[in-house]
Formats: sequence, C-alpha cells, structure tokens
Amino acid sequence: MDQPSGRSFMQVLCEKYSPENFPYRRGPGMGVHVPATPQGSPMKDRLNLPSVLVLNSCGITCAGDENEIAAFCAHVSELDLSDNKLEDWHEVSKIVSNVPHLEFLNLSSNPLSLSVLERRCAGSFAGVRKLVLNNSKASWETVHTILQELPDLEELFLCLNDYETVSCSPVCCQSLKLLHITDNNLQDWTEIRKLGIMFPSLDTLILANNNLTTIEETEDSLARLFPNLRSINLHKSAGLHCWEDIDKLNSFPKLEEVKLLGIPLLQSYTTEERRKLLIASRLPSIIKLNGSIVADGEREDSERFFIRYYMEFPEEEVPFRYHELVTKYGKLEPLAVVDLRPQSSAKVEVHFQDKVEEMSIRLDQTVAELKKHLKTVVQLSTSNMLLFYLDQEAPFGPEEMKYSSRALHSYGIRDGDKIYVEPRMK
Repeated sequence: MDQPSGRSFMQVLCEKYSPENFPYRRGPGMGVHVPATPQGSPMKDRLNLPSVLVLNSCGITCAGDENEIAAFCAHVSELDLSDNKLEDWHEVSKIVSNVPHLEFLNLSSNPLSLSVLERRCAGSFAGVRKLVLNNSKASWETVHTILQELPDLEELFLCLNDYETVSCSPVCCQSLKLLHITDNNLQDWTEIRKLGIMFPSLDTLILANNNLTTIEETEDSLARLFPNLRSINLHKSAGLHCWEDIDKLNSFPKLEEVKLLGIPLLQSYTTEERRKLLIASRLPSIIKLNGSIVADGEREDSERFFIRYYMEFPEEEVPFRYHELVTKYGKLEPLAVVDLRPQSSAKVEVHFQDKVEEMSIRLDQTVAELKKHLKTVVQLSTSNMLLFYLDQEAPFGPEEMKYSSRALHSYGIRDGDKIYVEPRMK
C-alpha cells in the first residue's frame, strides 16, 4: 500500500512505535524512558524506542516537532531514513541535530539533489561515523561539504549516483576507512586516483560494477595514492583486459584482499585456472581472493600449476614470474593424464566347448542382454545358458554370472578377461 505524502519524521515515529504497533521491546537497554515535564509531549509515556530506528519507505518529507525529536531520540545511535521523500537538507538537519548520539545515518533514495547542503546544516552531522547516500544523486559539492563537517566519518556509501567523474575536495578526509562507490560509471583511472588523494587513510575501496579501464599509473604513484589500502573490489570492471592491470595491484603496499570476478580478462579461463593464475602470478602477496582465504598449501599448488601452465608457451609469451618460480621449484615434469572414466567396452575371449571367439562387449548391458547377444554365437537359448566370468588376475577361478539384471561393468571386466558359456544341465 502506498504511504501518504507529506508526513513528518515525528508523525511516523509515533505511529510505528506506538503501543498498538510496537507493544514490546526485549533486551536490556532497548527502551527509553523520558520523564514527564509540563511542556512534555502527551506521547512521552507511551513510546518505547530502540536505539536503532528503521523508518524506511514511510513517505517522510519533513522533521516535525524538534523538541519531541530531542526528547525521544536522545539515545538513538542508528537511523535508517532510506526510500523516503526528503528533498530539503534543512529538514534532515532538524532531525539529525536532535539525535546527539547518532553514528549511522542512511539517506539512500531520497531526492536530496533538489536542494543545496549548506555548511551550517552539515554541521549537525558532526558525530556520524557511517553515512549512506546511495541513489540520492548527491553532487560532489554536497559530498565535499559533508566531508568538511564530519571529522570522524569512517564509512561512506555513494553507490548508484550516476557519477562519471570525481571532483576533488579542497580538504582531505583523513578519517575515512571504507568507500563504497559501486554501480556508477567511473571509467578512467584518473578519476579513481582522485579518491586516493581525498582519502589517504582508505582501508577498503569497493569499485564493483563500474566500467573501469586500464590502470594508468606508475607503481610508485600507486603506492603513494593508496598507502593504507588493505582491500579492493573490482568485480565487473568491464574495461580490464590485460594482466598488467592486475600486476599493478601489487603496488599497494598493504593490500591483502582482492575481489575480481566478471572482468573480460578472465572470461577465457576455467574457474580453477583463474584462481591459480591470479594467486601464483599476479597477486602473490594477498591472503584472500574473491572472499576465500588463500592457504599456504594452495599458494604452493598454484605456483606449481603456473609453471606447468606456461612450460609449453613460446619464450616471448612466458611472463617473468615463470622464471622466478622455476628458480624456486625447479623445472617440473608435466602431470600424468589419468582418465578416470569407467570403460564402456572390453575385448574378451568367449569360450564354448572347444571354441574360442574374441568379442568386444558393451559393459553397460546386463547379463540377460549379453546372453541374447551370445545366442547366435553358441547356438543356445538364453534359458539354457550359463555364463562364468574369469578375471585374468583373479586367484579364485571363474565366477558364475547368475543375476540376469546385473550390469557387466559391476564385475570389473577388462580387456583380456574370459567368459565361459556352458549349457544348463537338465
């Protein structure tokens, strides 16, 4: 059901957390008690609010009574206002300024690009550590204003904002550890390098579902741009076509985790080849690849796989890493190719009276089917036929094949074995 338009934050809060809709709060410290005052709201003794408020998709357009927000939300630490109709930063500021302990704020999918964020309004966000602006179409000017007023911001989410470029902030944000900027259209590496300039302390950079092309940067420059980067996600970076781009990730001095799926460079390889080639050659120092820990044993297996993979390539196509690994392990012998598929047929000797005939028989057929096949050879009816199987290596002599529905492959028949046919005694 569609929510009515023009609703205030306070109106929605009272409706959602009224005793009728939200009668119980379990667990220590989950509720809030607000002492009554002469100027107090008549709702104060009736609301029981958690410290995490989820008010998404409620049609909120404005703040409402600020005194009541302050009275009820003094203990609130997380606030989800996503998918509402907030388009005025002043109204957002009225809410946030009255939630003094707020650390997490989600404003995703609100039409906030329709107004300008002034610095005095942004100052009300000062205590926020995690800010989500996904699909808000927030301009870079708005982001810069927020960065200047949030000295403790640690995580910033800017997904689905149609960014094609990055505008550098005049002030670096030293506190930011995680930047989630997926599903935009950031193609040129020169835009990504601006993120390194703005966020020198960045620990985690999530760039999935952008159209990033080649990484045009020297190794020294990359190390200076992202000196603290520990994790990078480049899933579905449609423009990455060469191994040299992957090699450059090794320039980040603290990089431990990489996510690389759905890029054109890797599409021609099998799943096993992708992982082993990445571990052995391009990312020898990482400890987690595509969400999975790289154990020491897997790293050695991958390095040996890498040597064998390239050993038949022309010299001019062999990467330098191949020679490094040959120095480490020596030149390895190719692995033996073992076909573990079951035999589909076997050449056997069929013995009947004094006759011996070599035949090729299908092993997926049953004993009954084999008897039908042998009728014309031994001139016996199937009901008058006894079969005995002799494994050429068996120490116990022939085994009667007495079960008509048993498949021949279950006997382990191999080339050179013998089948004896005898008439049933009347």
